[in-house]
Amino acid sequence: LLPAEAEALVRALQGTELRDAGGQGWLRQHECVEKLNMHAILSACAGQEQLLTELLVTYAKIPVLIGELISVEIWKHKVFPVLCRLEDFKPRSTFPIYVVLHHEASIINLLETVFFYKEICESAEESILDLIDYCHRKLTLLAARSANGQTATPVVLVPPQELQKQAEMMEFEISLKALSVLRFITDQVESLPLSALTRLLNTHNLPCLLVELVEHCPWSCREAGQLKKFENGMWHVVPPEDQVKMTKLDGQVWLALLNLLLTPECQRKYHFDGFNKSQVLKLRAFLTDVLIDQLPNLVELQRFLSHLAVTEPVPPKKDVILEQVPVIWDHILKKNAGKWEAVAKHQVKLIFSPTEEELKLQARRWAQTYSLDMMEALAPDKPRCRVCGAEAAKRCSRCRNEWYCTR
Repeated sequence: LLPAEAEALVRALQGTELRDAGGQGWLRQHECVEKLNMHAILSACAGQEQLLTELLVTYAKIPVLIGELISVEIWKHKVFPVLCRLEDFKPRSTFPIYVVLHHEASIINLLETVFFYKEICESAEESILDLIDYCHRKLTLLAARSANGQTATPVVLVPPQELQKQAEMMEFEISLKALSVLRFITDQVESLPLSALTRLLNTHNLPCLLVELVEHCPWSCREAGQLKKFENGMWHVVPPEDQVKMTKLDGQVWLALLNLLLTPECQRKYHFDGFNKSQVLKLRAFLTDVLIDQLPNLVELQRFLSHLAVTEPVPPKKDVILEQVPVIWDHILKKNAGKWEAVAKHQVKLIFSPTEEELKLQARRWAQTYSLDMMEALAPDKPRCRVCGAEAAKRCSRCRNEWYCTR
């Protein structure tokens, strides 16, 4: 995107009503998010994401994005189940439903890309509490499912069967993105509001939740005797020589634990009672020499745990403070309480029964958003020659699908 285009898209971002999810105005907003999302990824790869960061901070759009994230999550768990039970819900196309489900993934992906910067985290202001709660909900589901031996997060049943598997995988990936966002938030614990730190450590007890993720590792599984790990949007078979190698997701968990357990402010606020202490000490079994070689900072955590094992930490001082509470989640629930069926009926009539012309128009708009060149630029793997498998730079001019390296 040109700077002027990026600025126009950022300025166009605004909060939308729950009942409008999937409508024409809402879809235009989703297009803005998608374009900014792709721009953010390409800019980050080129080391040029500073402009987008400045725009999001200048126009105070991070709270807007968090509000949209929470709105879609509530729609998915409150409106969608009602929608599926309505007798007249017979969608002509799965497209509008899929876009609403995908909107959450687009926003969390955009937040993951930009939350690396301290300015973004600070610009979230009070909405950071809603984002912390959101990440906690996702990680709790992830830990619960992995403890039961499953590798995907639960999602409401999607009536069109072909969407079910996609929706489950999308929910799983969203949870992994939430893990990355949470880790970036913990990088800024010293500049977070006091109530945000209290929510991380005491309300949600995130250190213990992260220990659960280390124990059960939901992005790793065994299938037919082979170890598989989830990276770059897909499951890969891990060869024996790489099975002890730390993945990016493993690194996110360990870095978040380092931030929450070793930062002085966190140590003052976190209560190492009997349960918390026993849970955190489980980490000692995972701190092998091979792991520490890959992330040397873990030596400090190893020392801390050795000290913790033989001492009784002083309970945190109980101060009387006024604690902020998340406002976005509560506001949407209160505003729509008792109206879930009315919202669902409104959407069946006006949104999820598109005409052929409306579908064709929207398909053309999406074709412009997702151009072939853009998809190739975003692909994690380089194209390979159809014949020899080597990295290829040339593509068939007729079918535009097959790649080759030489004539």
